[in-house]
Amino acid sequence: MSAQVKLDANNIPTHVAIIMDGNGRWAKQSGKPRIFGHRSALNAVREATECAAELGIKFLTLYAFSEENWNRPKDEVGGLMDLLASAIQSETATLLKNNIRLMTIGHTAKLPKSVAQQLDESIRKTATNTGLTLVLALSYSSRDEICEAAKQLAIQVGKGQLKAEDINEATFGRALYTSNIPDPELLIRTSGESRLSNFLLWQSAYTELYFTPVLWPDFRKQHLIQAIADYQGRERRFGKTSEQIQQA
Repeated sequence: MSAQVKLDANNIPTHVAIIMDGNGRWAKQSGKPRIFGHRSALNAVREATECAAELGIKFLTLYAFSEENWNRPKDEVGGLMDLLASAIQSETATLLKNNIRLMTIGHTAKLPKSVAQQLDESIRKTATNTGLTLVLALSYSSRDEICEAAKQLAIQVGKGQLKAEDINEATFGRALYTSNIPDPELLIRTSGESRLSNFLLWQSAYTELYFTPVLWPDFRKQHLIQAIADYQGRERRFGKTSEQIQQA
């Protein structure tokens, strides 16, 4: 891929989300166990995060572990959790150095104590950083998130704190994990798969989708730049016509 891709600095997406897929296939191609692929994927996380910060992207959300991933073999899940805890511990200094804030979305109460402690410490230490916000989706399910939001609003209606007729997209959005995060303008999925896999379903209503055959451990800065270049070549109409957009 050419490194000469030129981006429009005035059209950088505020929020990019990535479904990091292909670790297992990458490891299999190398004749290695799946955990080897997950470990090698840390380089891709580093490069994507650094590139996002350099480009001025404000939010980068990484689909790190889905609610459904708990159903994987126990050895793999255990290895992933150990890797996550050590990675957060080792990378916190880099986050601080680069003014990056860490956040999480998902059912994080289900995470092992060692992971939860490292996450809490890193989130606390980076809370005042003002650059890129790195959002890790952990034990995350978009359908569960939507159901939980509906339950919260139903409880508020039952207590008389909210009227049913006052529920709209804005009030519903404030009940989601991402209440303080803008919807992603660009969602990237690696490994050649073309589906959302229960990720940011509500938030991605008008998100531009970009699918690449690159397996996640091979994903580098130039791949993110290429995805953003593709995004910049699209016309975002939000239900309007091209003529209306051009006249605006």
